[in-house]
Amino acid sequence: RYTTPGVTLISPPPHHDIYSIEDLAQLIFDLKNVNPDARISVKLVSEAGVGTVAAGVAKAHADMILISGGDGGTGASPKSSIRHAGLPWELGLSETHQTLVLNNLRDRVRIQTDGQLRTGRDVAMAALLGANEFGFATSILITLGCVMLRHCHLNNCSLGVATQDELLSERFAGKPEYIVNYLSFVAQELREIMADLGIRTLDEMVGRTDLLEAVEYRGVDLGKVLYRPDVLSPKSDVLSRKSSDALVENILDKKLIELTEQSLKTGKPIEKNIGIKNSDRAVGAMLSGEICKVYGEEGLPDDTIKINFKGIAGQSFGAFLAKGATFELEGLANDYVGKGISGGKIIVAPSFGTGSDIVIGNTAFYGAIAGEAYIRGTAGERFCIRNSGLHAVVEGVGDHGCEYMTGGRVVVIGKTGLNFGAGMSGGIAYVYDEDQKFTKRCNLEMVELEGLANKDKQDIEGMLFRHHKYTGSTKAKFIMDNFAEEIKKFVKVMPFEYKRILQERVEEVSDG
Repeated sequence: RYTTPGVTLISPPPHHDIYSIEDLAQLIFDLKNVNPDARISVKLVSEAGVGTVAAGVAKAHADMILISGGDGGTGASPKSSIRHAGLPWELGLSETHQTLVLNNLRDRVRIQTDGQLRTGRDVAMAALLGANEFGFATSILITLGCVMLRHCHLNNCSLGVATQDELLSERFAGKPEYIVNYLSFVAQELREIMADLGIRTLDEMVGRTDLLEAVEYRGVDLGKVLYRPDVLSPKSDVLSRKSSDALVENILDKKLIELTEQSLKTGKPIEKNIGIKNSDRAVGAMLSGEICKVYGEEGLPDDTIKINFKGIAGQSFGAFLAKGATFELEGLANDYVGKGISGGKIIVAPSFGTGSDIVIGNTAFYGAIAGEAYIRGTAGERFCIRNSGLHAVVEGVGDHGCEYMTGGRVVVIGKTGLNFGAGMSGGIAYVYDEDQKFTKRCNLEMVELEGLANKDKQDIEGMLFRHHKYTGSTKAKFIMDNFAEEIKKFVKVMPFEYKRILQERVEEVSDG
């Protein structure tokens, strides 16, 4: 949950790849910076071992964990998917609650569960097994008129529930009052169960598995499901939530917001110089959130807020950077530079070394949406993965460059690693192939290598001009000074599908 009501925020990176709890902790930290008021939730499928994962999520400072059972899901799900959708929520919920209690982590998070909850008895069972919150979906849809036609993905729902067709939408007969009426019955049944148990509030029910009795059925042993750790007192304190505000208390962005306060209010240009160190993470995320709160997704005019940093930046430097913010770094940066950048400009130019030196870490500009980037030096692996709109110049990249890229432009005036362009379905990359070995380094499954058209040459020259202007790159200057000869060494990486779409658009325009 990245936003709060009434506040427009920049988008998070799509399909974020999580490889470890450390990656998840960094992502949660980044999102907390963008909007400190947001509640960050992590959805986990109910299955064996989910408690261990939930413990890591709690340590990563998530605010809520959703344990999703295998019985819910969209009405259009094929049977093959339903068969592998996880275990009943009761099993995952019980394991998660017990694991968090045993590791003294239960007071860090709220636990929610869903998966065909329908009655007050379901809510009572979930609360007694450790849930604080409860998700209703299918039952709510049915109260609004859904009859489970399982056509949700075909846009032809005859009840007008899951369709964008205006004629079919007119058949929708649902009203908010129906939901209120249904949930009132659920609440009434829950109150009756609580009265039988002698419990006054729902909060008192959380984790009280001692109030559940197992019914013997074909030798099934539910002892581990109903186990109640000794460390949990009868009057549970699982709701005394520890605040995660401390996560973003002493961060550099608060100083940046203070320095640029007048510019945020008036929109007048401002430029500031400031030092940065390796422990300063996600610098720019909270500032971008403030820009979006005031100016929305449109942001500010380019270069309105210009910050010149000097030092070594920690992870996620310039994450989600909003339009109007320009970050120039004299030094080095860690992984995830410009993650989810949304219109801002990032310039990295060390005060020493050549273009072959690594100056930024892995997975830079992951999920970039819009903006510009100029890197005088080499980037690590997975440069511009899932880029969908950023224009970037870099002087070398590691393995898997432009992986899953869907848009934007990337100019590489140096060597690339292996597997360049794997899964690339959009955007264009221009690679300066000095040693004529790029063909062996490029993954040609979804892209082809082409010569340059006049428009391509103009784009490359323009991007190199700006790269030299912002970073003082000697390599960019050499190419521009000898442009007629050096441009012949560039290779255009063009995705098959993107090329087809562009050709179709040209034909549509020519046909009027």
